[in-house]
Amino acid sequence: MTVRSILAGKGREVTSIEPAATLKSAVQLLAERRIGAVVVLGADRRIVGILSERDIVRALAERGAAILEEPVSQLMTRKVSTCPESETVSAIMERMTAGKFRHLPVVEQSRLVGIISIGDVVKHRLTEMERESAAMRDYILTA
Repeated sequence: MTVRSILAGKGREVTSIEPAATLKSAVQLLAERRIGAVVVLGADRRIVGILSERDIVRALAERGAAILEEPVSQLMTRKVSTCPESETVSAIMERMTAGKFRHLPVVEQSRLVGIISIGDVVKHRLTEMERESAAMRDYILTA
C-alpha cells in the first residue's frame, strides 16, 4: 500500500498559513480545524516550513505567552520531511517513528498535493488488517 491509497480515502485538503502570520492566528487555525500541524507556504506556494502543536507548546514553555505575537516563521520547523504519493505506508511509518514527527506533507513535482498524519497511517493499517482478517476467516470457513 502507498501514500496515494491513504490520500484517496482521506482527501487531499491541506491547511496552510503564511510565514508572516502570527503564532496566535496559527493557534486559532489549528483549533478551528481540529488539526495538529499546519504547512507554512511561501509566496510561490512552496513549502517553507511546518508548525505543529509541539512546536507551539515548546515555545510557550521556553519564552512565554508573548511569543503568540511573533510570526510563524520564527517558530516553524524549516527542515520539512516530505514524501511522494508512491512511497509505501510501511516506509512512511518507519520514517515518522525514526524522525519523531507526526505530520508528513505529500509532494509531487515540487507541488504540495496532500498531507498525512500518523493517525491516518494507523487508521489505514487497521483497516488493512481488518480486511486481511476477514479474508482469512472467509477462507477458513469455505475450506
